[in-house]
Amino acid sequence: MDVTWPAVDRLLDDGTGHRPRADARRNVERLVAAAHEAAREAGTEITAHDVARRAGVGIGTFYRRVGSLEELLKAVLDELIAEINATGDACLAADDPWEGFREFAASYIRRRNELCDISETLGDVLGNSRADLRDRIRRLVERAQDAGAMRADVGWTDVAFLLVSAATGPHTLGLRGGEEQWDRNLHVILDGLRAPGSGGLPGEPPRAP
Repeated sequence: MDVTWPAVDRLLDDGTGHRPRADARRNVERLVAAAHEAAREAGTEITAHDVARRAGVGIGTFYRRVGSLEELLKAVLDELIAEINATGDACLAADDPWEGFREFAASYIRRRNELCDISETLGDVLGNSRADLRDRIRRLVERAQDAGAMRADVGWTDVAFLLVSAATGPHTLGLRGGEEQWDRNLHVILDGLRAPGSGGLPGEPPRAP
């Protein structure tokens, strides 16, 4: 199955080429949107009943339209992976290497928790997609460093960890972060990554498998 196929179209395809009814498409669109919402808010505790409730449809409609929770989540996961990779490719083609990296970082953080929660629910099924994502991060970092825009003492593996650290939870020490706390975190991280940097870093960088 082509992972670039949008989730709604993939779930509606019955192999006959027939155009689905308008109400069927609306229900699948709602279920796909609800699956995204559940992954963002419920983490790995995603259930068919919760997705159906969020979509405003009955559980019977859920199974009739998408077959199973696994089938729905796999379609959504493949769509997310395709979107992240497409963003990475577009950012690699940006005229300004730093702006390309910055744009990818923001887009990746918005999707990353959702991507990982769905993958974990399905049993860690990222497989080769994980290698594709690592490759894009590496190329974006190296391109920014070659342009002199990113400090040279930071490896792409460091950057992978730094981007994850921006995607904070909503609470810490009795404090509650706003919806844009991740963006505030990212701005501080990006400021720290800009060349020339503040000096050497302790320890060894993370190692790729």
